[in-house]
Amino acid sequence: MNLIFFGPPGAGKGTQAKKLVAERGIPQISTGDILRSHTREGTALGKKAKEYMEQGLLVPDQLVIDMVDDRLGKPDAQNGYILDGFPRTVGQAVALDQLLGKRDAEIDKVLVLRVPDEKIVARVVGRRMCKACGSVFHLEFQPPAVQGVCDACGGELYQRTDDTAEKVRVRLNEYAHNTEPVAAYYKQRGIVAEIDGVGDIDAIYQRLTSALDE
Repeated sequence: MNLIFFGPPGAGKGTQAKKLVAERGIPQISTGDILRSHTREGTALGKKAKEYMEQGLLVPDQLVIDMVDDRLGKPDAQNGYILDGFPRTVGQAVALDQLLGKRDAEIDKVLVLRVPDEKIVARVVGRRMCKACGSVFHLEFQPPAVQGVCDACGGELYQRTDDTAEKVRVRLNEYAHNTEPVAAYYKQRGIVAEIDGVGDIDAIYQRLTSALDE
């Protein structure tokens, strides 16, 4: 099953995607991971992307599409995948359709996690990460046993510089402006399922899988 996950930053896409990956055995694919992989490995696509990033420029859509195309050709993606955070614009969605058309494939379902903005702000502002191992905690929902100390490795916990209320609201505005129209694009096909993203993680996952199985 070929899926797209949408939701504003802090909506819980990553958490839910990991549960679905574990249950259904399909990969979670994000453009951020793809970009890092190509630049780390020094591929031709990665070298091109690095030129833009070193100048502080956005990587062009076509280059991102080429990377997605390459990733979807890997063996682990032949029985389905979860596209996380892509496409971000209607232009990218159109390009994805063209790419999939050449593969005689299509997107089966678009899952949109809905969480009120103020709840997202509270989620993100309370998030803490371990400097050593990258484990993620939350001051309210998943606090460490010892304040400021990672349960997993004993490393120091910190708040990312972009995890402030002001910066979260900027990202939410960008999401509403650029990405919400993409959901509308797919709604025309009747393949969008909107999921209530508030509440217990397992309860949210139950809603998500129910929507997939409809």
